[in-house]
Amino acid sequence: MKVRHITGIALTALLLAACASTPTVDPVEVATKAKLTTIVNSSSRPAKSVARNQYRNPVETLMFFGLRDDMTVVEISPGGGAWYTEVLGPMMRDNGTLYAAGYDPESENEYVMRNAIKFNEKMIANPEMYDKIEQSIFSVPDNMQPAPDGSADMAVVFRSFHGWAGRGTHQEAMNAIYKALKPGGILGLVQHRMDEDRVIPEDEKIGSLGYIKPSLVIETAEKAGFKLLESSEINANPMDTKDHPNGVWTLKPGNNYKDLPEGTDTSVFAAIGESDRMTLKFVKPE
Repeated sequence: MKVRHITGIALTALLLAACASTPTVDPVEVATKAKLTTIVNSSSRPAKSVARNQYRNPVETLMFFGLRDDMTVVEISPGGGAWYTEVLGPMMRDNGTLYAAGYDPESENEYVMRNAIKFNEKMIANPEMYDKIEQSIFSVPDNMQPAPDGSADMAVVFRSFHGWAGRGTHQEAMNAIYKALKPGGILGLVQHRMDEDRVIPEDEKIGSLGYIKPSLVIETAEKAGFKLLESSEINANPMDTKDHPNGVWTLKPGNNYKDLPEGTDTSVFAAIGESDRMTLKFVKPE
């Protein structure tokens, strides 16, 4: 039997080929994903928040954006419920900085004031999660500095663009976010998605149904100076027909069945789950 001898050069080549075919594991990425997974499923979060993980995909979404726990992150418009703040607060608490750029508690608008108070009460009641959060106000066009200019590594926006578009302030909002980011900073955005080929009736106010065309978001971001890096279908929902009587709020978690015809089968809306959403990742060029 002939015995084949492998030379040192050939052996090195084989080893290099084997290494090249093995995916590189980033230990920071692994640790980040593990930490996020623990936080989103933590018993310290309300059960109703944890139940929405299946629709909002927080681990996958934040990993797609490239979140790390030593960053300076700005959460734009966390709302009164602070769903994503429940994740970002503990995530950034020890090694990073989180700016929560939310509602103005001194606003004359009852809805805004009520939700600002609700957010603040939640922060105060859970210091072990939120005591290191830097709170700021983001209210276009009155308060336009969600964080010091050029200070943030990342800004995240979850389902807020339709509100800005409805008030005609979406460009101003994007411009302000751009200023807050460092060169090379990331903007991660999730928004209810309208089909690009949908014809919008003249009497329909933009954003009034909650859905926005991706082209408008991208155009607005690029006009501010951002470059689109990547899009993802992480938060897509092909079951969402987007023709609901009360817009996106007909679906979970809004369940707005107001003024529906008597006998309407609302189980149809419940079966859809939450809305179909675009997930976009932009960068502020260096």
